[in-house]
Amino acid sequence: MINISLPDGSVRQYESGVTPMDVALSISEGLARNVISAIVNDNQVETTTPITKDATIKLLTWNDEMGKKAFWHSSAHLLAQAILEFYPEAKLTIGPAIEKGFYYDVDFGEDKFTEADFAKVEKAMLENAKKKAEFKLYSVSKADALETYKDNEYKTELISNLQDGDITFCTHDNFTDLCRGGHIPNTGIVKAAKILNVAGAYWRGDEKNKMLTRVYGITFPKQKDLTEYLELLEEAKKRDHRKLGKELGLFAFSEKVGAGLPLWLPKGAALRRKLENFLLKEQQKMGYEMVISPHIGQKELYVTSGHYAKYGADSFQPIKTPNEGEEFLLKPMNCPHHCEIYKTSQWSYRDLPKRYAEFGTVYRYEQSGELHGLTRVRGFTQDDAHLFCTPDQLLEEFKKVIDLVLYVFTNLGFDNYSAQISLRDPENKEKYIGTDENWAKAEQAIITAAAEKGLPTVVEYGEAAFYGPKLDFMVKDALGRQWQLGTIQVDYNLPERFDLTYTGADNEKHRPVMIHRAPFGSMERFIAILLENTAGNLPLWLTPDLFTILPISEKYVEYGEKVLNLLAEEEINGLIDSRNEKTGKKIRDAEINKIPFMLIIGEKEAENGTVSVRRHGEGDLGEMTIQAFINFMKEQIKLK
Repeated sequence: MINISLPDGSVRQYESGVTPMDVALSISEGLARNVISAIVNDNQVETTTPITKDATIKLLTWNDEMGKKAFWHSSAHLLAQAILEFYPEAKLTIGPAIEKGFYYDVDFGEDKFTEADFAKVEKAMLENAKKKAEFKLYSVSKADALETYKDNEYKTELISNLQDGDITFCTHDNFTDLCRGGHIPNTGIVKAAKILNVAGAYWRGDEKNKMLTRVYGITFPKQKDLTEYLELLEEAKKRDHRKLGKELGLFAFSEKVGAGLPLWLPKGAALRRKLENFLLKEQQKMGYEMVISPHIGQKELYVTSGHYAKYGADSFQPIKTPNEGEEFLLKPMNCPHHCEIYKTSQWSYRDLPKRYAEFGTVYRYEQSGELHGLTRVRGFTQDDAHLFCTPDQLLEEFKKVIDLVLYVFTNLGFDNYSAQISLRDPENKEKYIGTDENWAKAEQAIITAAAEKGLPTVVEYGEAAFYGPKLDFMVKDALGRQWQLGTIQVDYNLPERFDLTYTGADNEKHRPVMIHRAPFGSMERFIAILLENTAGNLPLWLTPDLFTILPISEKYVEYGEKVLNLLAEEEINGLIDSRNEKTGKKIRDAEINKIPFMLIIGEKEAENGTVSVRRHGEGDLGEMTIQAFINFMKEQIKLK
């Protein structure tokens, strides 16, 4: 008999060779009907996998994240099977599950796979799914695997990097694929399928390799789930920050300037300034000092910090001086510069903590195929700060930073969040710098601070920065999508690498602890998420143009300009639409541009010194004196 430990802490005994499905059946038939995968001793396996020794087990359904992973990974096999039915000469490469659905990278050779092919492949997937074919995983020798895929250079390359005993195939129906496992019991569980789009993708993400066709798809156990998902996608298209940014005149991209390098237009620049001033004001209350560092630094600076060893391949090529033989890099991080700012003076424990903040623009090379609006760019501005404190101050300073992040979220409408404690991978410590002792102290500080602040947390191993663990804030937007926004990191290692010190109460030199933090993360990405979360209807205090004045004819433009100036004196900024257009069209245009208030003026308003007010999405608010509107706006702006 073997002992099987379940998530509720109970332990059950079974004969050796019991499968996860057997365990599910022993608990209840209802559970067994819903189980589609399992995790045994931290490894995801099929429900038919025999368990031959004591183990911990978690049974997975569609409602579990890892259950969806098995469902979508299995669906990638269905997609590949259907593709080969129509394109038998196509060469398959890899087909993983992703956050929403799956993809398969395919070399179609001379053929083209386009949107016109989606329907027939979807139909074939569902027809094959109805066969309820079981997914069967089995081991294959390296020699046999290489022979099977002798005409597929992609699979051959993958197999060449594996060892005998580590190679498995998965077969369902008439289709076989090189696969590591983690499948649902049979294809019949898949009831709805949709090909979402196609894109180009280099083999193994290397621009030097051949461009493949990446086919994205998604499947569900119920047609209703697919219908709801597609409706959500349509709403997401309306909220796409790239679309909104263009419509609202916030930012643009230029081929001549370069891919991934956004140009901030006047309205977008105004939005950024409002966000910066909002954070700046709160930082000043908390004792931060603003600093500015250059956009480039000597290569040696990033060698010292460790960033060059870890991220040198993702940096732009070095800038070499013509005569001195020096090498500079575009700044990929602000923290090395802030370490050097700290070193400009001698500090006592009485001077700490030192809190340096900067809206610092950094540059990282991203492949052109990975660029995406403002969420993946090559130049972005971090709302960065680095705190240098004594070990005794660490916990309190960390909790204060948590307060700042939550203050930002509260004022910007992000109230659905969790905190991810990102620790280093205990099985792969060579990825990180520093001693076990320092890592233990840093990790415990984050765990304690999060607990004392009552944060809902999950722990993820292997997600730490190379120099220290992190507390990452995961935010769900209005569409239920999860984004990583603010981050706080504890770092014992950079102070050592830069030989940072302070004089303690014992008159001896000591090493400060460093906290890295960025509540927004990056201005570009944060604004993208903010636009999509609000559908472009920004909070009033952030809106670049609060109102537009709509004269009903040219005769009232002069009065409109007078109103515009009076409001500007009260720091209530807007614009005047003096076009020779009908008032109805002006109102429609203002609604499309999501301008919060429309001030309509004609003969009556000019005589009475008033404005007729409409609110975006709500309609007529009635006639107000200019002073009454000023008072009204000031109250509205206060409502963050």
